Amino acid sequence: MPLPKDVRFVTFDCYGTLIDWETGAYDAYAKEAEREGFTIDRPTMVGHFIDIQHQVQSGSYELYAEVLRRTAVRSAREMGWELEPSRSGFLPASVPSWPPFRETNAQLERFAKKYEIGILSNIDDKLLGATRRHFRVDLNLVVTAQQVRSYKPDAAHFKECARRFGSKRGWVHIASGYQTDVEPCLRDKVPVIWVNRRGEQLEPGQKRPTEEVKTFREAGKLLGAA
Repeated sequence: MPLPKDVRFVTFDCYGTLIDWETGAYDAYAKEAEREGFTIDRPTMVGHFIDIQHQVQSGSYELYAEVLRRTAVRSAREMGWELEPSRSGFLPASVPSWPPFRETNAQLERFAKKYEIGILSNIDDKLLGATRRHFRVDLNLVVTAQQVRSYKPDAAHFKECARRFGSKRGWVHIASGYQTDVEPCLRDKVPVIWVNRRGEQLEPGQKRPTEEVKTFREAGKLLGAA
């Protein structure tokens, strides 16, 4: 499935593609744990965060702020830190300070000059609103988990996006999450550029994305928006 010759609109995942959630979340964990003299190992924290968050999101829908609170308590326990649930709000409270990648705003501006752009994100409206203050461009479309009451890799975000745009023709999605974004795009025949910042290796049986790049800027170059 090649990239379309006539691209009309481009959508992005937010956290991991535009926003450096790993640094933001790690800084929040480290600051809160330091209050008790506990040291957080970043790779360990990231691994537990990803796995536990996915487990929590696989259950009944709840706001992302609550997903983060539950993820904080369970991941802390896995790391040997007995975090009181009453203190778990430190994690959703940190989201507004999670930083954009250095390349994000300049590349978003290039995309906005050429295409309609949007964000499809596993988050709630309030937290995404706080994150959007980091961006220097307006968005033509936003689909959150709160709006569709579902978390990717369920297809609801992508179906809602196609409904609002009126078609899947000329649509390209750009994302860093293979399981959350690349796989559902491939299933739904939406061309997808995988921003593989972490250098992940595909496992046997996993399908290749339409294109794979290391940075968001490289994705822009593929679409003539560099």
